[in-house]
Amino acid sequence: MARNDYPETPDGRYFVAKARLWRKTDPSLSDSARRATVKRLMQARRAVGQADTEAEERAARDAVDTAKRELGERGPVWWNDGAPDEGGKHPKNSSYADCWGGLSPEERQKGE
Repeated sequence: MARNDYPETPDGRYFVAKARLWRKTDPSLSDSARRATVKRLMQARRAVGQADTEAEERAARDAVDTAKRELGERGPVWWNDGAPDEGGKHPKNSSYADCWGGLSPEERQKGE
């Protein structure tokens, strides 16, 4: 399923997949910066699977984390209104509970 098919929060901060809120990429990133970072992220993810030693795997996982942080999907939040990071929560257990409850069963199913 393409990422665009997942339900999103009204403020555009998260999408819902596997019944969890996942932080979206910082929309203030330039397209070229985002593309370059996504390319490094995909290379790092491949390196995790191809690692032959624990040290290689650790280095690859660190590269994944660095790329995710550069994209704004981990680390400090990219919004500045003081709202906390609710990533990893089920939407019904977050400030988005009303939004989640207002979705049709079909839309909620896309996020489950």
